[in-house]
Parts: sequence; C-alpha cells; structure tokens
Amino acid sequence: MALEGGCRWVQLRMKDAPAEEVLRIGREIEKLCREYGAKFILDDHVELVRELNADGVHLGKLDTPVAEARRILGPEYLIGATANTFEDIERGAGQGADYIGLGPFRLSPVLGLEGYRTIMERCRNAGIALPVVAIGGITAADVEDILATGVTGIALSGALLQAENTLEETQRIIKIINRIKQ
Repeated sequence: MALEGGCRWVQLRMKDAPAEEVLRIGREIEKLCREYGAKFILDDHVELVRELNADGVHLGKLDTPVAEARRILGPEYLIGATANTFEDIERGAGQGADYIGLGPFRLSPVLGLEGYRTIMERCRNAGIALPVVAIGGITAADVEDILATGVTGIALSGALLQAENTLEETQRIIKIINRIKQ
C-alpha cells in the first residue's frame, strides 16, 4: 500500500529473523519495488544484497562497518549509515556512505528539531553534503518542521504501518513533501 501510495524507497528491516526468512520476504519486496519503480534497501544483511537484487544496504552503528560493506559490494550499491551525532555522520561520510539516517527524532535518545538544526549546520560548515534522512518516530504532523531543519528527507514506518489506511496516509505525506519542496 505504501508503494501504491507513492513511496519510492523501501527498507526491509527484519532484525532478528533468520536469513531464510529475510530471503523469502526480500524476494517479494524486490518484485514489488521493481513494479513500482522504487529503491529496495536491505537492512544489515550485506551478504544478501546481491542475492536479493537489492539496490543497497542500510547499516546500523553496530552492524558491518560502512568501509567493509563498500569493499564487499563495490561502488554500484547504495550504502546508508545510521547516525545519532555529527561525529557519526563524519565517520559514515569518511567510510564512503551514500546517505545517512539521522535520529531518532522522537524515540530515545531524542534529537528533536533543535538537534537536527545543529547537526545539519555542522554538516554544512564541515562541507559534508551527503543526503541526510530523518528517522525515528516521525509522523505526518512533523514533516514540515523536520524538513525545515535542512535534512534531505524523512523515513517513516510506524506512521504508515499504524495508519488506518496506509495508502491514503502515504499519499497525504507525499503531498506535504511536494508542497514544501515547490
């Protein structure tokens, strides 16, 4: 429903699932992403990216280091890195990340709007121009204020999964984003 609603990046995140289950679900997600023209990002599982024909991998702070994933996957795959601080962004950028997932916005430890503003200013001052995507407890009501901090985009899961109608909520959020970016 999120893809039908206009979502164009999907991350498959199955933290404690066995590889066989990630492969089974991943094959279904990959087909759907191709059908809708969406990027398919696998969380954590560098070793399954090629097998699932994913566009890349997103790595948490305790997962495979970005530099190691880059060595394994090469330049043709997207690699995202989770960050909670400016120093995390510097590290991810230095190791070759293509984008940063920065947060959490609302979950613990809370960055909030001021945290995003401060970190994005430090990125600009340091000449770090990687796309930064806000993560962590974001709802439709937060989108406008978060994008005003200078982040490139937002990642949502709970706001879509818990919505009464995922398709309509996705469309509503994309309209907000498009209005802001005009």
